[in-house]
Amino acid sequence: MGDASADQAIRRFLAPIQVGDCCSGVVAAVTRSEVSVTLVGFAARPLGVVGPLDVSWQQRMADAASVGQQITAEVLSVDLAEGRVRLSMAATENPQLWAFLKRLRLGQRLTGTVASIESFGVFVALDEGPDHPIYPGVGFITYPELSWRRFEAASEVVEVGQPVYCEFLQFDMWNGEARLSLRATQPDPFLWFVDDIAVGQRLTGQVTKVLPFGVFVRVAEDVEGLVHLPELTADPGRAPEDVVQVGEELTVVVTDIDRERRRLALSLRQA
Repeated sequence: MGDASADQAIRRFLAPIQVGDCCSGVVAAVTRSEVSVTLVGFAARPLGVVGPLDVSWQQRMADAASVGQQITAEVLSVDLAEGRVRLSMAATENPQLWAFLKRLRLGQRLTGTVASIESFGVFVALDEGPDHPIYPGVGFITYPELSWRRFEAASEVVEVGQPVYCEFLQFDMWNGEARLSLRATQPDPFLWFVDDIAVGQRLTGQVTKVLPFGVFVRVAEDVEGLVHLPELTADPGRAPEDVVQVGEELTVVVTDIDRERRRLALSLRQA
């Protein structure tokens, strides 16, 4: 069969396949980067591919797939030009969890309980969700999505066993998680505050942190601005800690308001 004829045969075979379909096949090869699958109905060459993070949420790829193994996997995407079907074995390994996560929509509000606080984020056991095969909860909140205000530890915001009301952000297919946001369910104090101020306005606040590049000043509850080093002192040789101390009250001038990045630039010199 010539290349053109082979390509046409592949396209004819793949054309009816849709995202969400389940396909069966036999594992043809396992490498560090993917699992190749010969799909039932097309034996000429492997058209299915399973990425390393789509093989299993519970096992390593080398343990979850082996040459000659018969599998059933869900279609994630179909590329007619490349003649490839991206598959997920994890979807059929955990059908109840996969189906639940696929039903969630951006912005949907979910309730749950904080199951675990880790150095990389917070796990949430969702009230209406199934258990996760590995993690303490199906829901997961990264640190930036915990709160609008700055904090040093997640325990300042939540505690294990606490009920939470979160917004769904995305289905993390790699880990089988519902990525959530706690802060999205709360008004943003920064945007509320900057609506009533303008560049050039004087504000009074307390120094909360002194860093080599400048100092943070709390100008309202849960709202902080940054005084960069050039706006802190006219002497480039002086360190910030030689100019101000944590807890000190300052009068500063607003030099820039960046609503998109939620940044408030301040100046002590101009004040």
